[in-house]
Amino acid sequence: MKLEKYSMGVGDRFGREGGAQVRALEQAAARGVDIVPVWNKSYREHQIVGTTPADARVAADTGVNERAWRRSYYVDADHIGLRTVDLFLDSSDFFTIDVADFIGQPADARTIDAYVAAMAPHLREFPIDGVRTTTRVTESDLVAIARKYLLAVTEAAQIYRHIERKKGARAFVAEVSTDEASEPQTPAELFFILGALAREGVRIQTIAPKFTGKFLKGIDYVGAVERFAAEFEEDLLVIARAVQVFDLPQNLKLSVHSGSDKFSLYPVMHRAIRKRDAGLHLKTAGTTWLEELVGLAMGGGDGLELAKTIYAAAFDRIDELCQPYLAVIEIDRARLPAPRAVQTWTSEQFASALRHVPSDGRYNPHVRQLLHVGYKVAAEMGDRYHAMLTRSRAVIERHVAENLFERHIVPLFLGS
Repeated sequence: MKLEKYSMGVGDRFGREGGAQVRALEQAAARGVDIVPVWNKSYREHQIVGTTPADARVAADTGVNERAWRRSYYVDADHIGLRTVDLFLDSSDFFTIDVADFIGQPADARTIDAYVAAMAPHLREFPIDGVRTTTRVTESDLVAIARKYLLAVTEAAQIYRHIERKKGARAFVAEVSTDEASEPQTPAELFFILGALAREGVRIQTIAPKFTGKFLKGIDYVGAVERFAAEFEEDLLVIARAVQVFDLPQNLKLSVHSGSDKFSLYPVMHRAIRKRDAGLHLKTAGTTWLEELVGLAMGGGDGLELAKTIYAAAFDRIDELCQPYLAVIEIDRARLPAPRAVQTWTSEQFASALRHVPSDGRYNPHVRQLLHVGYKVAAEMGDRYHAMLTRSRAVIERHVAENLFERHIVPLFLGS
């Protein structure tokens, strides 16, 4: 199974917006850019919503059938480990192997020594043309890389081989994720992580490194865009060189997690992938449910009242809802309006506070982040929430498709 050049992690909390997201990809295809959808949903998200991996497969199949989509599509077992992978084997054909918890834990000395001996001849690869932040790499540097990352790689290899035994070598796409590490990987670290994966026989097609700056849920990038731009392009160059040196899959590409709403980064990412003729995988699924709330609010009446009810409950339960996401949200509670104030809002006021349009003075990133993690409230409403989604279907689908195409696909893949 070979992942195409451009792909996007789509899907949504409640499995209702597949058709609208495919519509956005159809618009991209009509403009000459083919992007394949990857429905992704993590074990944590399934637990909160009360769904199963089989439900994600149903949502994907329903979305593509609704639009008569004839291109490839995938279902991602998002951020899985050995403890959770078996739950996803039947329904998934894309596996995001998350080994961040093992970064910084050293492997045993014999394993490190063998790796360093195998990789030492490749030290001469540096400097790589175009990579300015890492030039000479010493054997001491290589030992430090091994101590930091080798155990994580061996864990990824164990998970990969487990999937391979169950599904077959060519029946799935593998990604390795280190994006939840505490600090970014240097070009040398990324290069020798890829070398370690190749040595273990892990045929990954995407890798999700940790980048400089903050990739918070549902809001724009926080950090120096110029520094990210240089880092992103250097990672593209490192991957291209590693593919040649270590005989990795030719379609190996970067994956950007928490990639939705990073509007300040899309122009520089677009220029880099075009300049280097590189592929890209971008994960965006998490904010789709916010477009459902925007649609409910804009529909007025009972939909608006339900959106306000969800906000009030999220406001009251903020500590509980934020706990699983503390590393990827920054909410200033002083800037959250009281529920009694929100109760007086019109449809446009609620939607403007929530919709990610930074030029709109009413936009409130703290409201957006709170509601981003507040999907548990809607999940607990069960049929009440789903019934309102059905009643407001047309307006919700319009907002979901517009958000994905206009705000994400156009600046990132089309460059307009």
